[in-house]
Amino acid sequence: MRLFLCAIYLIIVGGLVGVLKSGAEDVFMEATRPDFQKIPIGVFGFRNGGNQDSSGEKAADVLRADLRRSLIFSVADLPKLGIKLNGKWEKDAVDKRLAQQASEQGISVLVWGKVSAKEADLLLDGYVFDGGSGDVVADRRYIGSSSVLRHMTHRLADELVFRYTGEQGIARTKIAFVSEQNGGRELYVMDYDGNGPRQVTADGFLNLMPRWSRDRRFLIFTSYQERTKQHIDMVEVATGKRWTLISLPGLNITPALSPDGSSLAFATSQDGNSEIYKMDTNTKAFQRLTFHASGDLSPSWSPTGREIVFTSDRGGGPQLFVMSADGSNVRRLTYEGDYNAAPAWSPRGNWIAHVCRTEERQYKLCLVSPDGQKRIRLTSGPGIDDSPSWSPDGRHLVFSSTGEGKSHVYMINSDGTDLERLTSGGVAHTSPAWSPM
Repeated sequence: MRLFLCAIYLIIVGGLVGVLKSGAEDVFMEATRPDFQKIPIGVFGFRNGGNQDSSGEKAADVLRADLRRSLIFSVADLPKLGIKLNGKWEKDAVDKRLAQQASEQGISVLVWGKVSAKEADLLLDGYVFDGGSGDVVADRRYIGSSSVLRHMTHRLADELVFRYTGEQGIARTKIAFVSEQNGGRELYVMDYDGNGPRQVTADGFLNLMPRWSRDRRFLIFTSYQERTKQHIDMVEVATGKRWTLISLPGLNITPALSPDGSSLAFATSQDGNSEIYKMDTNTKAFQRLTFHASGDLSPSWSPTGREIVFTSDRGGGPQLFVMSADGSNVRRLTYEGDYNAAPAWSPRGNWIAHVCRTEERQYKLCLVSPDGQKRIRLTSGPGIDDSPSWSPDGRHLVFSSTGEGKSHVYMINSDGTDLERLTSGGVAHTSPAWSPM
């Protein structure tokens, strides 16, 4: 019960689930390493056709950033290397001389194109030359209004990732988060790179801890819409249409959908202390999973849906525990340090991100393997780091941090590199949740 009451207070006023104590002495500081060699790629850019403004330059900048963030490609600086198209921007722009010049610099893939107008729409043409085959391997045209130029460019980036890895790219994913607005907290959604934030709820009070549905149509979250009663709601992102899913006596918090969407795990205090339940999303039947006098909360599903990691203070201070999806086979996962909380299981299943506290009594992010044998401290520096959420490809996380004063949402690679701030402004942004693909 101590853990539960403290968690509720900090969720409302600070966004941090729990109070962190001393960290483990044997936290490993090395980072994980990519399991492949990045593909060297060069982006010539996109010529502006007709009377277009700087749309081509904007598209090129977005594409380069997308490819860099993918961690699949190493983006070369073509102008610095003296490699240019010499004014030709059609499909056959790369001749043997230019291909040889790129090859000598170790560049395997070349991308270029043009942005032109078609009545009220924009056309984005993209061409991809592969040095291995010596051919243009992709010739894509995207059509849309100027407002979706970024989306068209994200799509090209995702197609490049898929072509060279067979995996879906993340450039068109979204991030939900909580933002302070007029004394309340509302749900927002933005592009994965922080562009285009859009408000989803407008209650004027508290909406917290959003989680995505599998099809990205809905957000499931903790709501204090009635001010006197707290429950778990679902909102349709496109329309704002809203439903209450769980309204049990007491507090209902930390919702988490199973990977197949068939079950919703959450914590409720209807039994006096915080216990974890799951609800069948089809029949709406409830099943209690934990039975302990201590507080249990913050469930996160394994990618197979067979296990759930959660936070409990049944061992004294808050620690991570793992159980089967039916509540059986409970085992303690973390022992290093006297506080570990807010777990998030990676899509690849190899790591569980969570909030830990260092020897310097700082709130940071750590990774622990599902067997508990490996532990890595991911973030450092000032401020409180909280609410980790994985990208669907398992290569990045988003989280909130007060490292620069007000809480903002940041992205970081899973090896602890390339920290990038995604939100701006003078209000607090917390509780990010990365969408599925």
